[in-house]
Amino acid sequence: MRNRRHPIRLLAALTLAASTLLAIPAASAQRGPQSLPLQAQLRSLPAERLRTLPASQAALDKVAANALTATRRLELERLVRDHRDAIDTDRAGAPVVRSEIVAIDPSADALQRARAAGFTVASERGLDELGLRIVVLRAREGVGTRAALRRMQRLDPDGQYDYNHLYLGSASTASLPTAAVSSAGGTAGGRHVRVGLVDSGVDGAHPALAGVELQPWGCGGRQHPDRHGTAVASLLAGDTGHGSRAPVTLLAADIYCGQPTGGAATGLAEAMAWLARERVGVINLSLVGPHNRLLERVVQAMSGRGHVLVAAVGNDGPAAPPLYPAAYPEVIGVTAVDARLRALPEAGRGPQVDFAAPGAELRVAIPGGGWDVARGTSFAAPLVARLAAQIVPVANADHGDGVRTVLAAQASDLGTRGRDNTYGHGLVGAAPGFASAGAPR
Repeated sequence: MRNRRHPIRLLAALTLAASTLLAIPAASAQRGPQSLPLQAQLRSLPAERLRTLPASQAALDKVAANALTATRRLELERLVRDHRDAIDTDRAGAPVVRSEIVAIDPSADALQRARAAGFTVASERGLDELGLRIVVLRAREGVGTRAALRRMQRLDPDGQYDYNHLYLGSASTASLPTAAVSSAGGTAGGRHVRVGLVDSGVDGAHPALAGVELQPWGCGGRQHPDRHGTAVASLLAGDTGHGSRAPVTLLAADIYCGQPTGGAATGLAEAMAWLARERVGVINLSLVGPHNRLLERVVQAMSGRGHVLVAAVGNDGPAAPPLYPAAYPEVIGVTAVDARLRALPEAGRGPQVDFAAPGAELRVAIPGGGWDVARGTSFAAPLVARLAAQIVPVANADHGDGVRTVLAAQASDLGTRGRDNTYGHGLVGAAPGFASAGAPR
């Protein structure tokens, strides 16, 4: 019986180690790191704990993935606990904006009934580019968010209502010596590229983005450079150190603005409407969260207009349910692999995985001109989006569906022969020399 408890103690130790290393400032908690290099976890464990490690790599990966998933859950719980006045949860525990219900294309009669029931209209937005109209209803004081949604669904059974879910980053940064990291991706030469990003704020003055034309959006014109957005931007449009770079225009929407309720579905929808207006061909979404009716409608509208959406599949582990927007069929879902071409143990698995790209020990920019090391599916996604932007520079309804086919033809098969739920169609977005074809898996 004593030995049976060893894996539990190990998981607890790994979780504690991960929680400690993943501690981040409260201002960026909503985009907080969700994974870290496995070796960093192991170095933090006492020697007696290391003797209890499972013998097989598969068992070790499973333990690590469970620890990382538990850590992310703890981070989400802390986010809600620290901002109870602004954040609530849905029935599954996903964070939502407290007291807000999103109505999609509501009728005048439905809004009248909502007002009669004590709701107020907090905001109303016409997203003409997407053919949508969204109204944010606020429940009266004392009514819980879950109860408010049930009430609106009873008042208007034929209407479309949902929570204002929060979508969070799917990444982590952990400092390591610069010599131990590598750049990946890159577009050597080529035509001018316009690519979109929906994330947190980007430090456009960073040397990695020198020569990039940055067009920011959101936050009332105020700049809120953030680690996650800057890191993703450096991989999506920056200088990766692999040959000459094509001219790049980066249209970057900040949907966080340093606020606890940043990343809300309504803000994401507005950002997508802006990018639709700009006819950006490819848009990177290194964000994850639950299914949401508004997000689903937005994704369908963008896809119908010929926009290519690339998203991280998330770091909740192989057994976790699919995360969105990557799990929508219109979106290209990206997982992450390490330098040995192995899927990160914390990366999501399933039919939502279309491609794999480097996602461990990547050198990325951080605000203020510095550099850090990144790990997670958040950083694999922009490497795929960067390639896709060369194929579809401008939104085109006639060409958007062919991007998967083109990328699949370029992909290096990994894992089970043919497409699989771990690597999708295989590896794309790797710089020359990232890993040899014969690397152990």
